[in-house]
Amino acid sequence: MNNEQLYLDTLDWIHGLSRFGMKPGLERMEAMLEKLGNPHRQVNYVHIAGTNGKGSTAAILASIYTAAGYKTGLYTSPYLLSFTNRMAINGCDIDPGDLVELVRRVRPVVEEVTADDRYGQPTEFEVVTILALTYFARQKVDLVVLEVGLGGRLDATNVVTPLLSIITNVDLEHTEVLGHTVEEVAFEKAGIIKKGTPILTASEDQKVLRVIKEKALSLDAPLYSLFSPQENSNCKINRPVFEDLIINDQGQSFAYNGLNRSYKNLITPLRGRYQIYNAVTALAAAELLEDKGLMVEEEAVRRGLAEMIWPGRLELLKNSPKLVIDGAHNPAAIKHLAEAIPEYFSFKHLILVFGIMADKDALAMMSAILPLVDRVIFTRASIPRAANPSLLLKMALVQLQFNSEKALVIEDVGAALEEALHKAGPEDLVLVTGSFYTVSDARAYWFQPVK
Repeated sequence: MNNEQLYLDTLDWIHGLSRFGMKPGLERMEAMLEKLGNPHRQVNYVHIAGTNGKGSTAAILASIYTAAGYKTGLYTSPYLLSFTNRMAINGCDIDPGDLVELVRRVRPVVEEVTADDRYGQPTEFEVVTILALTYFARQKVDLVVLEVGLGGRLDATNVVTPLLSIITNVDLEHTEVLGHTVEEVAFEKAGIIKKGTPILTASEDQKVLRVIKEKALSLDAPLYSLFSPQENSNCKINRPVFEDLIINDQGQSFAYNGLNRSYKNLITPLRGRYQIYNAVTALAAAELLEDKGLMVEEEAVRRGLAEMIWPGRLELLKNSPKLVIDGAHNPAAIKHLAEAIPEYFSFKHLILVFGIMADKDALAMMSAILPLVDRVIFTRASIPRAANPSLLLKMALVQLQFNSEKALVIEDVGAALEEALHKAGPEDLVLVTGSFYTVSDARAYWFQPVK
């Protein structure tokens, strides 16, 4: 069997695992890790939860530490183009051969735990997390920036004891799992807080902050709040933490005033005002990590910000007409996207290619973005969880009174993108959004080899 087939068979095994476990909790994770020699205890971590921005914050922080000369791991989800995007060291995805070898090592442990009635079937995300934790330990990295998959308290990543915990923000999401109020969702996110471990949050919601503060106090965890300092929280970061924002074609620049560091004219290629919040969160985290011995010079901060690559986030693929892709996948993210598009791009008409997952709040997402749109094409990402685009069209026409002559369904994402570009004039903007899976399909189609 050739190496490519081994890799494809490995992916088939991973994707064949259950999405949800019958028995919630971390017992399966702990059992598998113990059988593997507890690799998660051999590495330093920063653990990041949040409704939005956690992936970008993680990528920025990892880029800064890579620039500073640390061997830095990054674990994120979902992947954009290839499964190997999920785990990277110093900006380089895991090699497919290394993934095959990891699965060969881990699979017997997964099967052993599966056969034990005390634990039940491990989920796909649990196994992928096991693979990542094992990979980073075997590679002897200096620091891993670890992104939570869903929630926090019961997330598979919550087996680690990090140097620093981060909660970027909290909004309603996955309500069937995390709860129907922001306080309930915040409780799940705050589950990553560990005894005595500093916790940094960028949330501005006072209801959320009360939940985080209560959890932090109960665990004697120093709390640092970026934008809404709380009494008795050990917070030393006060507004403004960034200023002098300048937007240009290459991205944006800003000044940072933090705990002990101030930087002028920091440059990032990431677009969107919310990405500055993510950058500020990463910069504050780097300051707090200095207390753990992870020192970073100003030059590394600047280079890490300027050189980071994080596709699928307000990414401009074409100029005339403009083609922009963005993985906004919930109402809060779509709202930020709707604010950013007219601020960061000029255009005559906006044509939307829109495809979401079936478990998302479709009405709230469309309500945020459709008022900006001149034409919309509903589509379906190549994943079983994708929402039926015909149902999205019906919702837009009936509940939002969108013009039926300006809306249609094209199931295939690539074909939908082609149609949008065909309809667009040279001064128009085509936006693909709604899900990272939709964006992944669009990006793969756009960069497919010329035949």
